[in-house]
Amino acid sequence: MIYFLHVDWLWALLLLLPLFYFLKYNKKSYESLFAKDVLAKIRVKNRGFNKRIRNFLLIFSLFFMILALARPVIDKGDIKVKSTFINVVVGLDISNSMFVSDVYPNRFKLAKKKFDIFLKDMKNARVGVIGFSSKSFLVAPLSEDYYSLDFLVKNLSVGSMSLRGTDFMSALEAANDLYKTKEKKAFLIFTDGGDQSDFSKEIAYAKEHNIVVFVYAIGSDKGGVIKTKNGALKDKNGNIVVVKINENIKKLALQTGGAYMRSTLSKKDISMLANSIKSKFKAKGSEINSIKDRLELFYYPLALAILFFFMANFSLRGKRS
Repeated sequence: MIYFLHVDWLWALLLLLPLFYFLKYNKKSYESLFAKDVLAKIRVKNRGFNKRIRNFLLIFSLFFMILALARPVIDKGDIKVKSTFINVVVGLDISNSMFVSDVYPNRFKLAKKKFDIFLKDMKNARVGVIGFSSKSFLVAPLSEDYYSLDFLVKNLSVGSMSLRGTDFMSALEAANDLYKTKEKKAFLIFTDGGDQSDFSKEIAYAKEHNIVVFVYAIGSDKGGVIKTKNGALKDKNGNIVVVKINENIKKLALQTGGAYMRSTLSKKDISMLANSIKSKFKAKGSEINSIKDRLELFYYPLALAILFFFMANFSLRGKRS
């Protein structure tokens, strides 16, 4: 069965009717002054098409071009495709400490770069993204559209958000909400670890909800300062706050069956973490998708449109009066 994917283009064919009518019934002035036998004798014949025929050829060219834009296809039915995948939720820490520049260019920008590498290393995976500080919010649901995921994360703006504090329990709850099954759930966190030392509540929640946590820790032991409009952030006593990486979060990763990785300048570190996720989650999920089996026919009218266009524009006048 042949049908058009973009039927709306066919309405443009109506615009050709006035042109066709005008060319068919509008004669040149000298044709109305002479009889046909006289006109035939006073014309000088040349090779090629006359102007009127070339105009008709242009109309036919437009006709077939519109048909090509409407995309005629032959429907061959549906094809069932079974795909297996891994579900991974990624949490991006957007608290104030993530904007410390003890790593280049700063912790948050490095996290976004590592996320880009992570997407390239993941295959047969659906990835969702959340952002969190004192609260959590959804950046993107589970999706296989890596281009959109990368675009959303690269353009993630946190200028209007409250970035004080790092609530890992909120992040775990948001990650759990993205999953619809009770099977083991992979949760990768890009963070500097925050400032808490006890993760027992988060560990208990993760185990209860079958969440396996993987942590990519960003920061240095030397630390850095948090820049504000008034200079470096200070505590109540007026001392400059130096924020260091908090390795206590390693407990959250290891005690839930996940893995912990310190950031480096090498691309291999995040690749190793991606391989760790893939080894622990063997693409158990599967779904059957239906895709249309279509035979495209647009190139036939397109070829005719190009042919008529060249015939109309690269021929000599047929007769000269």
